[in-house]
Amino acid sequence: MAIIKLSTTERRRVSAFFTCLVLAVLAWIFTVLSNTYSYTVKEVLNFKNTPQKRAFHSLQSDTVNATINGTGWQMVFSKMHNEVNPISIDLRSLEYKSYVVLSSQLSQINNKKEIDQQITSFNPDTLYFDFSNRKVKRVPIQLVTSIKYKHQFSQSGAITLNPAYVIVNGPASIIDKIQTWKSDTLKLDSVGETINTRLAVQPVKEGNVSVFPKNVEVAIPVDEYTEKTLEIPVKLINNHDYADVKIFPQKVKVTFTTSLSRYVQTDEDFFEATVDLDLWRRHGYKVLPVVIFKSPTYSKIVKIEPQNLDFIVKK
Repeated sequence: MAIIKLSTTERRRVSAFFTCLVLAVLAWIFTVLSNTYSYTVKEVLNFKNTPQKRAFHSLQSDTVNATINGTGWQMVFSKMHNEVNPISIDLRSLEYKSYVVLSSQLSQINNKKEIDQQITSFNPDTLYFDFSNRKVKRVPIQLVTSIKYKHQFSQSGAITLNPAYVIVNGPASIIDKIQTWKSDTLKLDSVGETINTRLAVQPVKEGNVSVFPKNVEVAIPVDEYTEKTLEIPVKLINNHDYADVKIFPQKVKVTFTTSLSRYVQTDEDFFEATVDLDLWRRHGYKVLPVVIFKSPTYSKIVKIEPQNLDFIVKK
């Protein structure tokens, strides 16, 4: 293929042509984007002044299409800009009707908008709501935890929540199904001391339900644990027919874990060991297994010696 060779003068003319062409295109784009257009953007709605005596449920999405008058530049940037700035919609009129006309609040909405980004209309322009009886209920908070303790450390007592309940408010059909309200997950690692913290409760998922308070104080006692062994007397149960039954031995050694702060005070009065004579009478057991019927909630049984007892029944 033949190569066209241009002289210096011709190259200057071609370069000048393309430069002028680019400048002309840029000038045209600038002129076009400087003109005013009507364009549509999606706007998220945020409800305020909700009715206090009527529970409501929106029958449509909380996002509407808004028509805005603005320059071409603003239209381009609106497509590129992802920041969400919800529009506040006043629901005070729902006290006596079941719908809200967005265009009736345009002046209040536009007062909070830039002068060159005024909204002219909405689609849909009317929001409809379904109503039901409102109910208030107190439900216990369910603490959700994921806690890992240091070696030989563990929870040493009951968890305290302050407050222990939340107040939920909303449609009776929804509130009746709520039995507990979960907290956010309390995640901790290598814990070796008592936990005192503030934790948020999980947010509501329905727009017509409210929960109060939003936070709860959590106290979890934590202590170092060690082993302790006590001799516990064994009690015979379900002896209805025999006047004289002997068990051997009459005490068992119970090894358990206990917190250091309660090591001294934890004695045999905190435990109750039993053997059931019905296991022999009804099932023919030759020895009776020992069952720890009562023990401290903060302790864990490690072993029982012996685990089974001999017995003699005198008829």
